[in-house]
Amino acid sequence: MKGDLIEQFLDSASIQAMTNLVTSNDEKSTLVAAKNIAGSLGDSDGFAKIADSKTDAEQKLISSFHNNLVLLIQKTWVEKSDEELKAQVLYHLEEFCKQLNARSYTASYAPFFSIVDDVVYLMFGTQAKSKDFDEYALRIDPEFGIFWWYMQSLPREARWSESKSRLAILLGMYFLANY
Repeated sequence: MKGDLIEQFLDSASIQAMTNLVTSNDEKSTLVAAKNIAGSLGDSDGFAKIADSKTDAEQKLISSFHNNLVLLIQKTWVEKSDEELKAQVLYHLEEFCKQLNARSYTASYAPFFSIVDDVVYLMFGTQAKSKDFDEYALRIDPEFGIFWWYMQSLPREARWSESKSRLAILLGMYFLANY
C-alpha cells in the first residue's frame, strides 16, 4: 500500500507499531506493537485481555471469530461459480479453528491468510484481486481498509515464534470477529 495513503488514515506511531510487530523478536516489544495496532483497528482494550494467555478471552475470541465468519460467508451473495469456494472456506475455517484450539499458531499462520483472502474475495469479488484494492478498501470503509493494510503488511511466510504468530493471528481475528 502506498505509504502516503495510509498516512492519511493512521498516525506515524501506528505505522511504526506495524514495523515493530513484523521486525521485533522481543516478546514484550511485539506485544506492545500488537496492542498499538489493535488501537488503530478501533480496539479500546479488549485485545489486551485476549493477548493475555492466562485468561479465557482467547477461547471466546475463537468462538466469536468462527461464528461471525460463518455468518458472513453464508450471508454473502456470490455467483454460482463461487458456491464451491464458499463451501471450501467454511471447511478451512473449521480446520483452522481446530488448529487454534490445539494451540498450534505457527501451523495456523498460513491458513489464516488463505481464509482471509478467500473471505475478502467472496465479499468484494474480483475487485479484491485488483492492484488498487488497498486504496479502494480504505476509501469505501476506512476501518476495513486499515485491517487490510495490516494483513498486507504481514509477511506471508514467516518463521516466527509461537507467541508472535499467536499475536499476529489473534489481532486479525479480533478485527474480523467484531466487523
